[in-house]
This record gives sequence, structure tokens and C-alpha cells, in this order.
Amino acid sequence: MPNARIVLLGTGTGLPDPDRAYTHLVWDGPGGPLLVDVGGESYRRLVAVGIDPQTLRGVILTHSHCDHINGLPALLFSLCLGGRSEPLPIYGLAPTLELAAGYVHAAGLEEWADVAEWRAIAAGDRLRLGEGLEVATALTAHSRPCIALRFTAPNLPAVCYSADTEPCPAVTELATGARLLIHEATVAEPFAGHTTPRQAGAVAAAAGVRQLVLVHFSPRWTMPVDQALAEVAASGFTGAAQVGCDLQSLALV
Repeated sequence: MPNARIVLLGTGTGLPDPDRAYTHLVWDGPGGPLLVDVGGESYRRLVAVGIDPQTLRGVILTHSHCDHINGLPALLFSLCLGGRSEPLPIYGLAPTLELAAGYVHAAGLEEWADVAEWRAIAAGDRLRLGEGLEVATALTAHSRPCIALRFTAPNLPAVCYSADTEPCPAVTELATGARLLIHEATVAEPFAGHTTPRQAGAVAAAAGVRQLVLVHFSPRWTMPVDQALAEVAASGFTGAAQVGCDLQSLALV
């Protein structure tokens, strides 16, 4: 079985805590490394977890809220300073890429932006990215167009990432049968466009996953960690559950 992992580069909400940056992560396995969303210091965080940012094989932007794309200009700037000339595919919904490209140009990085290779995708697409890696997408229920992701690769368990969403059938369907579900848990009470820990547990139970990791979470703004895990248990989910931490590595075995 190949070595593979998901690394949570950040696990916080749009209001970061001292130990939680904006939520973004990296697939470090066949077809990768593949960065999902770009927090404000993604280059440094990749280095901190032992991944050379120059080896990135792509970026997927789930949606256009600034806590998910604001680090893109700095990432491209650092990659170019580090000598990268190979195009970096950046995947996302067309409205997401349009706004992200605007960020890059607003930063005055036109001469540095040539490394970016913008690739618009549609919700429901399946990206085949090399070495057998496939990333399936589904439209979430959020205040801006947003895609959830499911990673599958030969001889590895499937992983689903909800991105920002309230509970919705499309994400539950995408996660069904996956071993690991990384799901947002931003709010304490049901709120349009986001999910509570109890709701995330219900999604995990309905999808039949074995492991649930909560992200886009704040002990300050959502609820204490112990309370969040109690809420997951109250949902009826009986698998392994935890609240993710920044720079946490989730081995895929």
C-alpha cells in the first residue's frame, strides 16, 4: 500500500484562533501533493510538514471566500522566487477562479502569475490527476458556489472533504462509503451555509464513514472541543471522531 496522508494545514474559521489558521489542507499521496485552498501562509506550512512547495502538482480552490483564497498571491510569489517555472494547475468553479485571479492581479503580480494555469471545472466533475488519483466533486450548500471533494487512489481508502456547507444530500452522497470524512463544524446552532458538530456527526453516520474529523472549527467561536465531541456522539455517529488541529497528519491506511 502506498504511503499517503492528508495534512490539515489549518483548521480554523474565518475568525482565526491563536493556534488555528484558516482551514486548508493538502493531499500528500499518489498524484500529489495537491493543495486544497490557500490560507495566508500555505508555503511556510507546507515546509513545516515536510512537503516541498515546489513539488505541488496542483491547487483546488473550493470557493471564493477570502479565508480560502487569500494566500494565493503569496504562494505564487514564493514559488516563483524559489525558481518554479513549471505551470501550476489551479482548479475551481469559474466564479471562484475569476475572483482568485483578481486577487493575484490586484497584488501587482502580473509578471509572477504566468506560473498559474487556471482550469475551470464544474460541480460533478471527476478530475483524473495522475498515478490513479481521482478527485470527485459535488456542489455544497453555502453562501457562494462551493465544491466538496472526494479523493480516491489505488489501494487507498477514500477520503471526503465537505468544504464549507450546511448539511446537504450532495455532500452526504459524495461521502458515502468513504473511510474518512473531514467535515466543517463552524457553528453551535444550525445556520445557513454552515454545519454544527452534531449535524456533522449525523452526516458521517448517514454516509457510513468510519472516521470523522471536524475542521473549520473554533473552541472560542463554536464550542469547547469536549462539547463538540459530545455533540457528535449525540448525533448517533459511532465511529472514531476528533477535532482536527493545525499541522495534523492523517495517515491513510
